[in-house]
Amino acid sequence: MAKNAENQRRRELEQGFNNVQTKRENRVRQLREVADEYLADYRLRFRGVTFAEYAIGHVVRQLGDKLLIDIDETTVLAYQTSRLKEQAAPKSINEEVRFLLTLMGESGDVIRVRLRKKKKLKLPARRKIGKAYEPEETRRMGEISGQSRSPHIRLALTLALNAGMRDSEIKSLTWGQIHLGKGYLEVKESKTAAGEGRTIPINSVLRQAILEHREQYEKRFKTVADEWYIFPFGKPRPSDPTRHVTTLKTAWKNVRKNANVTGRWHDHRHTLITQLAESGAGEETIRQIVGHVSKEVLRDYLHIRMKAKREALEGIVVQPDTKKEE
Repeated sequence: MAKNAENQRRRELEQGFNNVQTKRENRVRQLREVADEYLADYRLRFRGVTFAEYAIGHVVRQLGDKLLIDIDETTVLAYQTSRLKEQAAPKSINEEVRFLLTLMGESGDVIRVRLRKKKKLKLPARRKIGKAYEPEETRRMGEISGQSRSPHIRLALTLALNAGMRDSEIKSLTWGQIHLGKGYLEVKESKTAAGEGRTIPINSVLRQAILEHREQYEKRFKTVADEWYIFPFGKPRPSDPTRHVTTLKTAWKNVRKNANVTGRWHDHRHTLITQLAESGAGEETIRQIVGHVSKEVLRDYLHIRMKAKREALEGIVVQPDTKKEE
């Protein structure tokens, strides 16, 4: 009896030391519950939570009712396939899987190692990031956006092309972030830490677009408040300035079609970065404007056009010495 009691006590001490009971309890919880707790803590620790909410939202949508103990390698591979069928980008799926395995804790670490050994942890992502629109294309898009029925698309397009702001940064922009008197706007929440808190000068084109938008805004809502969103919620017309518009996809699709242009909304950022680089702006200046962290990421966005390359080389043409040595 004494030996049995001693062995029982040893097991209790071992379980307490290794936190075995807690681990078991965690593994029989639903993924949805764990995700809610993770995001609540994430919001306290980080300012930019938009992408985390987006990625974990897709994970919870498909796997939220599953217990952690029931999620294995097969589940992860099936999730990748399901998201590919939804035409999600491989890069986005890889980030979603990263969050999923993080939520799972130690069991997620085990799955990560096994999938990595099988070379199935990450889907092959496109190396080519996007394109830069040609000047004629941006001119046509500008003209079409000015004729659009959408009250948002013209200013939104101007912000993308002249400030390099992301879609989420544009939609959540408030009047309090616009400082026309001092000639700049500020970005508060962003997808990346480098993007948060950055200030962007307002050039003459953007300034004019803001003034025209504000004039129509005041006609609609009688006044303007700092906390109100520049792109207010409401269909078919804006009606609630305390909430921001959820999407610009329909208006952007119509502008792109009518302007006979192919490309993505995000390519406006590529276009601005390319134009800044071609104009001679330094890498640090570009990073301060668009909010990128590393030179490697910035280089992925550069699309120096052939015309600029040709002009650069023509400017330094050196004729070889044709004289023969005596």
